[in-house]
Amino acid sequence: MRYYIDTNVLIFALSKKRDDLSSKVFDILFDFGNTILVSSVAIKELLLLYKIGKIEHLHFKSEDDILDAIEKAYFEIVFFNKHHLAKYVKLNIMAGHKDMNDHAIIAQAMSDKIALISSDKEFANYTAQGLNFVFNKR
Repeated sequence: MRYYIDTNVLIFALSKKRDDLSSKVFDILFDFGNTILVSSVAIKELLLLYKIGKIEHLHFKSEDDILDAIEKAYFEIVFFNKHHLAKYVKLNIMAGHKDMNDHAIIAQAMSDKIALISSDKEFANYTAQGLNFVFNKR
């Protein structure tokens, strides 16, 4: 199967300490029969968090090291495109959920009709709009 992963799950997967991944999500991510997709939006968010020092625990020496780690994990980067943007425009933003990166990642997964894994409980509010959501209970 194919799955998108949110930025938080990507960070947990790249970390040597994987305690923040539920056993279900761990099994999904490391089952080589599955294809794990990462939105370019999540990559952009991850790189920003690295540059501002919010994810120092990953111990990468550069942004290039992060990109190399994503490639070595066999995660595929999918670039946000006009089809994703069309879904984004139609997405009903849920009250209190103001993260535009989350909205873009949700719209991308919905547009591509691929399940999205996240630790963010807010994502469950988008299932009525068609999001196939897998919650990573930490």
